[in-house]
Amino acid sequence: MIYIMIVAMGLVVFLNRYLFIEPRLPVRLNRGAREFLGFAVPGMLTAICGPIIFLADHQLNLSPANPYLLAGISAVALMFWTRNVLMTVLLSMALFYLFRWLL
Repeated sequence: MIYIMIVAMGLVVFLNRYLFIEPRLPVRLNRGAREFLGFAVPGMLTAICGPIIFLADHQLNLSPANPYLLAGISAVALMFWTRNVLMTVLLSMALFYLFRWLL
């Protein structure tokens, strides 16, 4: 039964994505829907990264000794400053390891 559920969920996800990726299908989103979906990626990243950055040991940790918080702030600042995703990822990872080592 569990395998049937896994396959069914996989098919639902695949078909949901396939409708918008396949260029031969006549499904087109209007401008409002495309703008609305533009917020999906930042929302998912916030939902994934937020608890990692702010909830160390299942408690709110906003101290200046939190390396996750310092690296997250550094990553946001680097992205605004450089506008280069690869450089931001590499530098923020290096800063995270530096903060973990120092703190």
